[in-house]
Amino acid sequence: MLILRGVDGCRAGWLAVAAEPEGPLLSAELHADAASLLAGSWQVSAIDMPIGLPGAEPRACDQLARQRLGSRRSSLFPAPPRLCLEATDHAEACRLCRLEQGIGLSLQSFHLLAKIRDLDQQLRADGTRARRVVETHPELGFCLWNGGRPLAHGKRSREGFAERLALVESEFPGAWPAIRPRWRRREVADDDILDALAALWSARRLHRGEALSLPDGEPPLDACRLPMRILV
Repeated sequence: MLILRGVDGCRAGWLAVAAEPEGPLLSAELHADAASLLAGSWQVSAIDMPIGLPGAEPRACDQLARQRLGSRRSSLFPAPPRLCLEATDHAEACRLCRLEQGIGLSLQSFHLLAKIRDLDQQLRADGTRARRVVETHPELGFCLWNGGRPLAHGKRSREGFAERLALVESEFPGAWPAIRPRWRRREVADDDILDALAALWSARRLHRGEALSLPDGEPPLDACRLPMRILV
């Protein structure tokens, strides 16, 4: 069985939803860390988390994605420089980011560092996993799903939730009501579920050879030879 997964980070860890290339949702699982997330049998995992990390220059994929997102561009936080993975607090992360790129690091990006570090360590430790894991961005996925038009409302608004749920139901009918009762909202937020399902939609596009690659062609590699690329 060919298993594709969409993954989103959440307060309780990592939410992974899985399906075959066609058909309904097969499973939804919550993993405490990246080691647990990347164990098991699956072929492609599309993850909403930066993988290849920049040095002195920002990633081209982030800049290209923000251009496509238009009014929703603020939903994409530029990937922090690899140097920032050494930081233990926000002040130190800002200092290292200024040292590398001349600017500070947003608090939102700082809050992602622990998960970025966790995923990065696992991918660098096992090259076979790294070849089966791709970086995606759910908001860009929703934009493409919506005919290339950025969604009108933010994902945490009532209207934005309805917009995204309608798209999810068109591909994975019944997935939302099946997943939502399994975890408390303080563990897995509503938008975490929708984002994981959007990542799964992108994994299916990748399997079919339809995924948009930013940048196009062979991606640049970071200092650890991980691709700096977003696939949707």
